[in-house]
Amino acid sequence: MNEFLTYVLVPVAVGAVAVVLLLGLNNFAKGGSPHTSQRLMRLRVLLQFIAIIVIMITIWAIRG
Repeated sequence: MNEFLTYVLVPVAVGAVAVVLLLGLNNFAKGGSPHTSQRLMRLRVLLQFIAIIVIMITIWAIRG
């Protein structure tokens, strides 16, 4: 289980945050819709929260 968390779930969570961040930066650079930028920012914050939870669970699982 620790290997799954460490080598699969954490990179997927961090990668999802990075993808949404890059999509938001791309939208900003192209002068895209502010509505889309706001939606991407909210999604990024949600994904960051999920990534932190996954990382904390991984740390807890490794120590325990």
